[in-house]
Amino acid sequence: MLQHIIPASGLLFTLQNILWINIGVFIGAVFAAIPGLTVILCVILFLPVTYSMSAIPGMMFLLGIYCAGGYGGSVSAILINTPGTPHAAATMLDGHPLSKQGRTKAALKIALYASTFGGIFSALALLFLGPQVAKFAAQLGTPECFMVCVFGLTIIAGVSGKSMIRGIIAACLGLLIACIGSDPMTSYDRFTFGINRLYLGLDLAVCLIGLFALVEIVSRAEKKPEELHMDTAKMHDNGVITKDEYKRMARPTILGSLIGVIVGIIPGTGASEASWFSYSQARNMSKKPEEFGHGSVEGIAAAESANNAVTGATLIPLLTLGIPGDGTVAIMLSALMINGLNPGLSLFTTQGDIMYAIMLGLILVNLFMLIQGKVLTPLFAKVVSIPQEILTPIIVIFCFAGAYSVNKNYFDVAVALVFCMLAWLLRKLDMPPVPILLGLVLGKMTETNFRRALLISNGSPKIFISSVYCWVFIALIAVAVFTILRGKFKEKKPQAAPAPKEE
Repeated sequence: MLQHIIPASGLLFTLQNILWINIGVFIGAVFAAIPGLTVILCVILFLPVTYSMSAIPGMMFLLGIYCAGGYGGSVSAILINTPGTPHAAATMLDGHPLSKQGRTKAALKIALYASTFGGIFSALALLFLGPQVAKFAAQLGTPECFMVCVFGLTIIAGVSGKSMIRGIIAACLGLLIACIGSDPMTSYDRFTFGINRLYLGLDLAVCLIGLFALVEIVSRAEKKPEELHMDTAKMHDNGVITKDEYKRMARPTILGSLIGVIVGIIPGTGASEASWFSYSQARNMSKKPEEFGHGSVEGIAAAESANNAVTGATLIPLLTLGIPGDGTVAIMLSALMINGLNPGLSLFTTQGDIMYAIMLGLILVNLFMLIQGKVLTPLFAKVVSIPQEILTPIIVIFCFAGAYSVNKNYFDVAVALVFCMLAWLLRKLDMPPVPILLGLVLGKMTETNFRRALLISNGSPKIFISSVYCWVFIALIAVAVFTILRGKFKEKKPQAAPAPKEE
């Protein structure tokens, strides 16, 4: 590790990287503070900006958006009782009541400090656990890599949506779309329908603009627009946090950080699950559980530390196994691949300095988030009051400009519109979009490893049960499917009617 840290520090501590980190943190916090504008939408819109950058500044910019988005969602949750991002919903339960007590600045400071601690904790987990997982990944062969891809797709399909069947169908649809273009083994064209531009396949960034960004605008147009107003008088308290409150915050913050890291390492889970689980555990362990839901500092600290501790942990399966921990990290994969960095088996050995620079950079991102949060939180708060009729056209312009800028042609704009219509149709059918994203990301890797393994074994499927690692992943897949099915069964199982009282 030490032989990589010194050169990695030289690559990281440049004026360009520091600048892009701060720009990313600012943009992420502003976007996440606006209800309805998610972190994944922000990353998609600004992904084309990174295509002209090298790997480190590009990833620093996106990581700045990713981490600051975890904190920014709490701003509107505390101020107007509307979470800016889904994972800030748990923060809202105690943040807004504390704000109504006249302690808005204190609530925002608690959220900022807990978010920073969780983010740095997860960055350290990535720094120390990532290389160890990479050593394990280096022992995996072609059939094992295929089983890893299947495991990732199974997890994502199962947890993304109310129905596991719909999740699997969506993942398969993503895999089908990933087949468009040239065959990776023979170079013959597939599903191009005579359109030459499709020979190289569909650009991930363009597809995502339609799947996640444009469809949000269409969905918003179906509803009656509501303007969100903020009472600026709420920001006039002194923001003092007492020593007793700091002591009470310590245990839920550490517990939330541990939960966030554990949840983030598991592909397919996310910040929402981590924040709710952490909030529940903190309430169960608290000496004052009656305060939860009425402005508890422990509740805010538990939720915010957990959702930000997910950020670094989701990068562990991405950088070591090539499996994105969540949808946002899956989009960041493009920023790495455009620079010739394919996450997986040998990335830590072939590009160790760059990997360590990215991991160290995550610590730096959280420190700058703390600085900007202390200075600029009042500005982030004012963003909540932007009328939707002004915000929506700006986002549409960003979407079309982003789709055009990827390859500088209008064909990509048309592709984005097609995917927007597809996403709208899938939303009407209650089909989750995240499995489609993972199918697009893992499609080529899954197919290539599957077909290469069959070539090695002369077509025998026994190669997929030929090693201990294959059986380990088969067991993990079975456990994951069983766990998901049991959870779905419990959700659907009707509660028994209470027995009649005997007179």
